[in-house]
Amino acid sequence: MFKSLISINDLSTEEIRKIMELAAKVKARPQEVRDALEGHIFGFIFEKPSTRTWVSFQAGIYSMGGGAIYLGPEDIKLGIREEVRDVARVLSRYLSGVVMRTFSHWTITEFQDYFEKPVINGLSDLEHPCQALADYMTLYEKIPADKDPVLAFVGDGNNVLHSLMLVAAKLGAKIHYATPKKYEPKPKLLALARQIAKKTGAVIEGFSDPAEAVKDADAVYTDVWVSMGEEAMRQKKLKDFKGMQVNKELLKNAKKDALVMHCLPAHRGEEITNDVMESKNCVVFDEAENRLHIQKAILLYLFNQGAIQ
Repeated sequence: MFKSLISINDLSTEEIRKIMELAAKVKARPQEVRDALEGHIFGFIFEKPSTRTWVSFQAGIYSMGGGAIYLGPEDIKLGIREEVRDVARVLSRYLSGVVMRTFSHWTITEFQDYFEKPVINGLSDLEHPCQALADYMTLYEKIPADKDPVLAFVGDGNNVLHSLMLVAAKLGAKIHYATPKKYEPKPKLLALARQIAKKTGAVIEGFSDPAEAVKDADAVYTDVWVSMGEEAMRQKKLKDFKGMQVNKELLKNAKKDALVMHCLPAHRGEEITNDVMESKNCVVFDEAENRLHIQKAILLYLFNQGAIQ
């Protein structure tokens, strides 16, 4: 039975740890997996522009001997030119797997129902699982998991926060978040994360005051306030998120030399200041690099588990 990665909740705690361990091995010894995906061709179905997701997945696939075909929004017009289920049935005859980057999470789940191979969520409005796995890989590279670092997220209760909460819940980690009113994480995702946390001992705490959320945090994370597809809401969101900027003043509440994290792209001067982005404690480009290694590990886990020991 094939396995897909649509949500962090598709993975057990043991699988998350295995993927992160595999990513560390791949990062250290990439030559050992250079032929691991030989004969596999993957499709990228992207409704949104992409830098890191597209390039890291494609570079990872090519570096392991596989091939990739990019299908942008004008190539298939998924659900417009042709029904999602029909496209899925056709592409399952051609491809080993598909990476999807969509506006609606439903598009991915609908596609998965009819695609007879693994589907990977490269981003949807509900979750960003590959990003969250790379984030925790980066966090634990800098601060080992046994030191129990506290991650504080400040900003929009969006897809990135949803996946970060689920990873934290699965790993028994500590995560704080601060969001403006009406921009909290979705209740169903928050309830799921807290349900898992009860079993693992994870701590998930929400605040309205960002200073409270980042108090004594080991790492402070933010994301854009205006996501792709929300351009019409720009002025309203900029007003609603006033006081949520990650800047030097806010970081005074965190631990000394706390890490600064961001999934990118960053809107410098909005959710994060330029001086914080350029500070020595900012690890955003390490996160971006680790997207490559995590995504290679995900592919290896789904398609060739025995590629590296």
